[in-house]
Amino acid sequence: MSTLLFRAAPLRRLPLAVLLPLAFASTSQAQSLVDIYEMAKGHDATYQSARSQYEANLAKADQGKAALLPTVALSAGATRTQLESYAIKGSPAPTQDRPYTTQTAGINASQPLYRPANLATYRQSQKGLELAEAAMSQAEQDLIVRVSQAYFDVLSAQDSLAFVQAQKAAVAEQLASAKRNFEVGTATITDTREAQARFDLVTAQEIAADNDLRVKSVALELLVGKAGLKPKRIQSGAKLPAVDVQSIDNWVAQSEQHHPGLRQARANLDVAKLETEKATAGHKPTVDFTLGYNSQRNINGTAVTTASTQANVATAGITANLPLFAGFATQNRIREAAALEDKARSDLEGAQRQVAQVTRTAYLGLQAGQGQVKAYEAAEASSQVALEANKLGYQVGVRINIDVLNSQSQLFQTKRDLAKARYDVLVGQLKLRQAAGVLKAEDLQPINALLAP
Repeated sequence: MSTLLFRAAPLRRLPLAVLLPLAFASTSQAQSLVDIYEMAKGHDATYQSARSQYEANLAKADQGKAALLPTVALSAGATRTQLESYAIKGSPAPTQDRPYTTQTAGINASQPLYRPANLATYRQSQKGLELAEAAMSQAEQDLIVRVSQAYFDVLSAQDSLAFVQAQKAAVAEQLASAKRNFEVGTATITDTREAQARFDLVTAQEIAADNDLRVKSVALELLVGKAGLKPKRIQSGAKLPAVDVQSIDNWVAQSEQHHPGLRQARANLDVAKLETEKATAGHKPTVDFTLGYNSQRNINGTAVTTASTQANVATAGITANLPLFAGFATQNRIREAAALEDKARSDLEGAQRQVAQVTRTAYLGLQAGQGQVKAYEAAEASSQVALEANKLGYQVGVRINIDVLNSQSQLFQTKRDLAKARYDVLVGQLKLRQAAGVLKAEDLQPINALLAP
């Protein structure tokens, strides 16, 4: 397999005013890909939202344990009553008009012994942990790809601007040559006008390339929340990292096992099954163990006696409850849960198909990208030879000025396409690992090693 190399853009023809900013941009406070990724982790709103959701899901998962643990409550109260009691005519009951106070305090505990719905809720909460971890993993992988794409978009835009400026300088030389030849009578005015038209076209392309660089830089700055970023460039002559040569079926198999989206879909199916169990539990009995200690103090008696008393009551028991009829609510709840379980199963099947398609697309895209790099490298060499041949032919009179201009345009377009194809291969490797669900922050290190120190 041929070696894929990064080569420096041909800046030897650029004016000094263009070279100096590029030189300073590549050395003054430049950031590597890993540096920008770490900054993005602390600023990107999408990632921060996913992290907050992850923490909320962890707390929600812990709530499921509460249904299996005992509940303990402490209660206290005081009531003052004004009693007025009068005898009915002919009754021997005495007349009363007096106040009395009732004070109560107690502690009561309950421990579920058999509550199948509570057990299903707890198991659902544990599946919630899996959902939270999968969602967080998906957010991290998405951030890696978004940062890498934005990073190399900026480098690609810088290369495009540099190539357009180099092409502009070359066309300017050709325009000056055409004017000199016209003045001495060795060329027609057509050559001058063709060169001027090409120069004006390249000037418009330069403006567009400069604007594209500004837009791509703003997109990268939004990810990290800092302005004036200067991404480090790829070292001249650096080799592309070796691509994992697994077959496409192996990558698809990895995606079925590790992809966060599929892990979430499987967990959702398990949660749906447990929801069906919870609904079915509506027909089952519940058993609780209860324990209590309560005290009541009656000051100045009660409604039936004037003696002050205090009663302390300790209780322990088992309470069982068997539902008999709930207005068909349980039956309908079971039907609803069963339908939602079927939906979750279909969602999982759809997610498996989509992930397999995305993985195959990423694999084929990476393979095509590598082939394009090789083809563009050959096209670059051929375009360079063609340009030199056309220049020589123009000098001896067998080629016209437009031939040289077309050769220059083809050469610089090929250089732009080659640079972009190399960046696409680097990002394509990350996208393939993301599609397989195995992308990690450590996968940035081989790419980071290609950057200038």
